Amino acid sequence: MKKRFALDPRNIFIALDEIDQQKPSYTLNRHDTLRRVFWTLACVCISLLTIHYLKFFSSFQAFLYLLAEWQDKPRNYWSSQLQRSDYMQLASYSWWTFWHLIGYIAIPFLIIRYKLKTSFTQMGWRFNETAKHWKGYLLLLSPILLFVLLVSFRTDFVQHYPFYKQAGRSWFDFIAWEALYLTQFICLEFFFRGFIIQSLRPAIGANAIWVMCVPYLMIHLPKLWLEASGAILFGLFLGILALRSRSIWGGFFVHAGVAVSMDIASLLQQGKIPSQLWP
Repeated sequence: MKKRFALDPRNIFIALDEIDQQKPSYTLNRHDTLRRVFWTLACVCISLLTIHYLKFFSSFQAFLYLLAEWQDKPRNYWSSQLQRSDYMQLASYSWWTFWHLIGYIAIPFLIIRYKLKTSFTQMGWRFNETAKHWKGYLLLLSPILLFVLLVSFRTDFVQHYPFYKQAGRSWFDFIAWEALYLTQFICLEFFFRGFIIQSLRPAIGANAIWVMCVPYLMIHLPKLWLEASGAILFGLFLGILALRSRSIWGGFFVHAGVAVSMDIASLLQQGKIPSQLWP
Protein backbone atom coordinates (compact mmCIF):
# COMPACT_ATOMS: atom_id res chain seq x y z
CA MET A 1 0.00 0.00 0.00
CA LYS A 2 1.27 3.45 -0.89
CA LYS A 3 2.64 5.30 2.10
CA ARG A 4 0.91 8.62 2.73
CA PHE A 5 2.62 11.86 3.63
CA ALA A 6 2.77 12.26 7.42
CA LEU A 7 0.71 15.49 7.40
CA ASP A 8 -1.99 14.12 5.09
CA PRO A 9 -5.37 14.95 6.77
CA ARG A 10 -6.61 11.47 5.84
CA ASN A 11 -4.19 10.08 8.41
CA ILE A 12 -6.52 11.42 11.09
CA PHE A 13 -9.18 8.93 10.01
CA ILE A 14 -6.59 6.17 9.74
CA ALA A 15 -5.53 6.86 13.32
CA LEU A 16 -9.16 6.87 14.51
CA ASP A 17 -9.84 3.59 12.69
CA GLU A 18 -6.80 2.01 14.32
CA ILE A 19 -8.04 3.09 17.74
CA ASP A 20 -11.44 1.54 17.02
CA GLN A 21 -9.86 -1.74 15.98
CA GLN A 22 -8.18 -2.16 19.35
CA LYS A 23 -9.54 -2.85 22.80
CA PRO A 24 -11.17 -1.37 24.81
CA SER A 25 -13.07 0.36 21.97
CA TYR A 26 -16.70 -0.85 21.70
CA THR A 27 -16.32 -3.51 24.38
CA LEU A 28 -19.51 -2.67 26.35
CA ASN A 29 -22.99 -4.05 25.76
CA ARG A 30 -25.91 -1.70 25.08
CA HIS A 31 -27.00 -1.37 28.71
CA ASP A 32 -23.49 -0.63 30.00
CA THR A 33 -22.86 1.74 27.08
CA LEU A 34 -25.88 3.84 27.98
CA ARG A 35 -24.89 3.98 31.65
CA ARG A 36 -21.27 4.81 30.83
CA VAL A 37 -22.26 7.68 28.52
CA PHE A 38 -24.82 9.00 31.03
CA TRP A 39 -22.49 9.09 34.05
CA THR A 40 -19.54 10.48 32.09
CA LEU A 41 -21.46 13.33 30.47
CA ALA A 42 -23.40 14.08 33.65
CA CYS A 43 -20.06 14.44 35.40
CA VAL A 44 -18.79 16.71 32.63
CA CYS A 45 -21.81 19.00 33.10
CA ILE A 46 -21.47 19.15 36.90
CA SER A 47 -17.71 19.66 36.80
CA LEU A 48 -17.82 22.48 34.25
CA LEU A 49 -20.65 24.23 36.09
CA THR A 50 -18.78 23.96 39.39
CA ILE A 51 -15.57 25.42 37.98
CA HIS A 52 -17.24 28.16 35.95
CA TYR A 53 -19.23 29.63 38.83
CA LEU A 54 -16.79 29.13 41.71
CA LYS A 55 -13.31 29.82 40.31
CA PHE A 56 -13.58 33.60 40.01
CA PHE A 57 -12.37 36.30 42.39
CA SER A 58 -15.93 37.27 43.39
CA SER A 59 -16.47 33.77 44.84
CA PHE A 60 -13.12 33.91 46.60
CA GLN A 61 -14.00 37.27 48.15
CA ALA A 62 -17.38 35.93 49.29
CA PHE A 63 -15.56 33.00 50.91
CA LEU A 64 -13.24 35.40 52.75
CA TYR A 65 -16.26 37.36 54.04
CA LEU A 66 -17.92 34.17 55.29
CA LEU A 67 -14.67 32.99 56.91
CA ALA A 68 -14.28 36.27 58.78
CA GLU A 69 -17.89 36.21 59.97
CA TRP A 70 -17.54 32.59 61.11
CA GLN A 71 -14.49 33.62 63.16
CA ASP A 72 -16.36 36.64 64.62
CA LYS A 73 -14.03 39.07 62.88
CA PRO A 74 -14.90 42.16 60.79
CA ARG A 75 -16.35 41.14 57.45
CA ASN A 76 -13.42 42.45 55.43
CA TYR A 77 -10.74 41.21 57.87
CA TRP A 78 -9.11 38.57 55.65
CA SER A 79 -9.48 40.66 52.50
CA SER A 80 -7.67 43.51 54.21
CA GLN A 81 -4.93 41.20 55.49
CA LEU A 82 -4.25 39.83 52.02
CA GLN A 83 -4.37 43.27 50.43
CA ARG A 84 -1.84 44.61 52.93
CA SER A 85 0.46 41.64 52.31
CA ASP A 86 0.24 42.31 48.55
CA TYR A 87 -0.58 38.63 47.94
CA MET A 88 -4.28 38.96 47.24
CA GLN A 89 -3.91 38.09 43.56
CA LEU A 90 -1.73 35.04 44.27
CA ALA A 91 -4.25 33.88 46.89
CA SER A 92 -7.09 34.31 44.38
CA TYR A 93 -5.18 32.17 41.86
CA SER A 94 -4.76 29.53 44.57
CA TRP A 95 -8.55 29.57 44.87
CA TRP A 96 -8.79 29.32 41.07
CA THR A 97 -6.51 26.26 41.00
CA PHE A 98 -8.34 24.68 43.95
CA TRP A 99 -11.63 24.63 42.04
CA HIS A 100 -9.94 23.09 39.01
CA LEU A 101 -8.75 20.32 41.32
CA ILE A 102 -12.30 19.83 42.61
CA GLY A 103 -14.02 20.00 39.22
CA TYR A 104 -11.47 18.23 37.04
CA ILE A 105 -10.11 15.66 39.52
CA ALA A 106 -12.22 15.14 42.66
CA ILE A 107 -15.68 14.95 41.07
CA PRO A 108 -14.54 12.61 38.24
CA PHE A 109 -12.77 10.46 40.85
CA LEU A 110 -16.09 9.84 42.61
CA ILE A 111 -17.77 8.91 39.32
CA ILE A 112 -14.90 6.63 38.29
CA ARG A 113 -14.80 4.92 41.67
CA TYR A 114 -18.48 4.51 42.49
CA LYS A 115 -20.33 4.56 39.15
CA LEU A 116 -17.93 3.40 36.46
CA LYS A 117 -16.27 1.08 38.97
CA THR A 118 -12.91 1.13 37.22
CA SER A 119 -9.35 2.13 38.09
CA PHE A 120 -8.61 5.83 38.55
CA THR A 121 -4.92 5.34 37.65
CA GLN A 122 -5.83 3.74 34.32
CA MET A 123 -7.51 6.94 33.17
CA GLY A 124 -4.25 8.21 31.71
CA TRP A 125 -2.21 8.82 34.87
CA ARG A 126 0.52 6.36 33.88
CA PHE A 127 3.28 7.35 31.46
CA ASN A 128 2.66 4.22 29.34
CA GLU A 129 3.69 4.83 25.68
CA THR A 130 4.12 8.61 25.83
CA ALA A 131 7.79 8.43 24.83
CA LYS A 132 6.87 6.36 21.78
CA HIS A 133 4.79 9.25 20.43
CA TRP A 134 7.21 12.08 21.25
CA LYS A 135 7.39 13.15 17.59
CA GLY A 136 3.66 13.83 17.53
CA TYR A 137 3.84 15.98 20.65
CA LEU A 138 6.89 17.82 19.30
CA LEU A 139 5.02 18.46 16.05
CA LEU A 140 2.27 20.15 18.05
CA LEU A 141 4.60 22.13 20.30
CA SER A 142 7.17 23.46 17.80
CA PRO A 143 4.97 25.80 15.69
CA ILE A 144 3.28 27.16 18.82
CA LEU A 145 6.65 28.04 20.37
CA LEU A 146 7.62 29.79 17.12
CA PHE A 147 4.36 31.73 17.23
CA VAL A 148 5.02 32.69 20.87
CA LEU A 149 8.44 34.04 19.87
CA LEU A 150 6.91 36.15 17.09
CA VAL A 151 4.07 37.65 19.15
CA SER A 152 6.18 38.21 22.27
CA PHE A 153 7.22 41.59 20.85
CA ARG A 154 3.64 42.84 20.74
CA THR A 155 2.45 45.21 23.46
CA ASP A 156 -0.86 43.38 23.97
CA PHE A 157 1.02 40.10 24.55
CA VAL A 158 3.28 41.68 27.17
CA GLN A 159 0.28 43.24 28.92
CA HIS A 160 -1.66 39.95 28.96
CA TYR A 161 0.98 37.50 30.24
CA PRO A 162 1.68 36.29 32.85
CA PHE A 163 -1.86 36.27 34.26
CA TYR A 164 -0.36 36.81 37.72
CA LYS A 165 0.99 40.33 37.40
CA GLN A 166 3.46 39.98 40.30
CA ALA A 167 5.17 36.90 38.79
CA GLY A 168 8.29 38.92 38.03
CA ARG A 169 8.56 40.39 41.53
CA SER A 170 10.62 37.55 43.00
CA TRP A 171 11.52 33.92 42.44
CA PHE A 172 8.96 32.97 45.09
CA ASP A 173 6.19 34.71 43.15
CA PHE A 174 7.32 33.20 39.84
CA ILE A 175 7.64 29.63 41.13
CA ALA A 176 4.42 29.80 43.17
CA TRP A 177 2.50 31.08 40.15
CA GLU A 178 3.93 28.51 37.73
CA ALA A 179 3.17 25.72 40.22
CA LEU A 180 -0.47 26.83 40.40
CA TYR A 181 -0.68 27.35 36.63
CA LEU A 182 0.83 23.95 35.76
CA THR A 183 -1.30 22.16 38.35
CA GLN A 184 -4.32 23.57 36.56
CA PHE A 185 -3.00 22.09 33.29
CA ILE A 186 -2.55 18.66 34.87
CA CYS A 187 -6.17 18.84 36.02
CA LEU A 188 -7.34 19.98 32.59
CA GLU A 189 -5.44 17.26 30.72
CA PHE A 190 -6.76 14.55 33.03
CA PHE A 191 -10.34 15.73 32.62
CA PHE A 192 -10.36 16.07 28.83
CA ARG A 193 -7.65 13.66 27.62
CA GLY A 194 -7.95 11.21 30.49
CA PHE A 195 -11.37 10.97 32.07
CA ILE A 196 -13.65 11.87 29.14
CA ILE A 197 -11.99 9.91 26.36
CA GLN A 198 -10.92 6.93 28.45
CA SER A 199 -14.37 6.62 30.04
CA LEU A 200 -16.21 6.90 26.73
CA ARG A 201 -13.89 4.80 24.59
CA PRO A 202 -15.34 1.40 25.66
CA ALA A 203 -18.80 2.75 24.81
CA ILE A 204 -18.30 4.77 21.61
CA GLY A 205 -14.73 4.10 20.54
CA ALA A 206 -12.72 6.89 18.89
CA ASN A 207 -15.87 9.04 18.79
CA ALA A 208 -14.97 9.85 22.39
CA ILE A 209 -12.39 12.27 20.98
CA TRP A 210 -15.04 14.23 19.04
CA VAL A 211 -17.27 14.35 22.12
CA MET A 212 -14.35 15.66 24.19
CA CYS A 213 -13.59 18.38 21.65
CA VAL A 214 -17.00 20.03 22.18
CA PRO A 215 -16.60 21.04 25.87
CA TYR A 216 -12.90 21.67 25.24
CA LEU A 217 -13.83 24.23 22.59
CA MET A 218 -16.48 25.77 24.85
CA ILE A 219 -14.04 26.55 27.68
CA HIS A 220 -12.02 28.52 25.11
CA LEU A 221 -14.95 30.62 23.86
CA PRO A 222 -14.20 33.60 26.18
CA LYS A 223 -10.75 33.82 24.52
CA LEU A 224 -9.75 35.29 21.15
CA TRP A 225 -11.39 33.60 18.14
CA LEU A 226 -8.06 32.32 16.81
CA GLU A 227 -7.26 30.53 20.08
CA ALA A 228 -10.81 29.17 20.35
CA SER A 229 -10.72 27.89 16.76
CA GLY A 230 -7.31 26.31 17.31
CA ALA A 231 -8.68 24.45 20.33
CA ILE A 232 -10.68 22.21 17.99
CA LEU A 233 -7.64 20.87 16.13
CA PHE A 234 -5.48 20.98 19.25
CA GLY A 235 -8.06 18.93 21.15
CA LEU A 236 -8.40 16.48 18.27
CA PHE A 237 -4.67 15.80 17.89
CA LEU A 238 -4.07 15.61 21.65
CA GLY A 239 -7.05 13.28 21.97
CA ILE A 240 -5.65 10.91 19.33
CA LEU A 241 -2.21 10.96 20.92
CA ALA A 242 -3.70 10.41 24.39
CA LEU A 243 -5.59 7.32 23.28
CA ARG A 244 -2.61 5.94 21.40
CA SER A 245 -0.19 6.57 24.26
CA ARG A 246 -2.84 5.82 26.94
CA SER A 247 -1.48 8.77 28.91
CA ILE A 248 -2.22 12.42 29.66
CA TRP A 249 1.43 13.40 30.20
CA GLY A 250 2.37 14.19 26.62
CA GLY A 251 -0.48 16.68 26.43
CA PHE A 252 0.54 18.17 29.76
CA PHE A 253 4.12 18.69 28.60
CA VAL A 254 2.86 20.47 25.47
CA HIS A 255 0.64 22.76 27.55
CA ALA A 256 3.41 23.34 30.09
CA GLY A 257 5.93 24.17 27.39
CA VAL A 258 3.61 26.73 25.84
CA ALA A 259 2.47 28.28 29.14
CA VAL A 260 5.90 28.66 30.73
CA SER A 261 7.49 29.93 27.50
CA MET A 262 4.78 32.59 27.13
CA ASP A 263 5.28 33.79 30.70
CA ILE A 264 9.07 33.88 30.39
CA ALA A 265 8.93 35.62 26.99
CA SER A 266 6.65 38.30 28.41
CA LEU A 267 8.76 38.82 31.53
CA LEU A 268 11.92 39.10 29.42
CA GLN A 269 10.29 41.76 27.27
CA GLN A 270 9.27 43.63 30.42
CA GLY A 271 12.72 43.22 31.95
CA LYS A 272 11.11 41.63 35.00
CA ILE A 273 12.84 38.27 35.36
CA PRO A 274 13.13 37.94 39.15
CA SER A 275 16.50 39.00 40.53
CA GLN A 276 16.05 37.80 44.09
CA LEU A 277 15.13 34.46 45.63
CA TRP A 278 12.59 35.59 48.23
CA PRO A 279 10.42 38.70 48.51
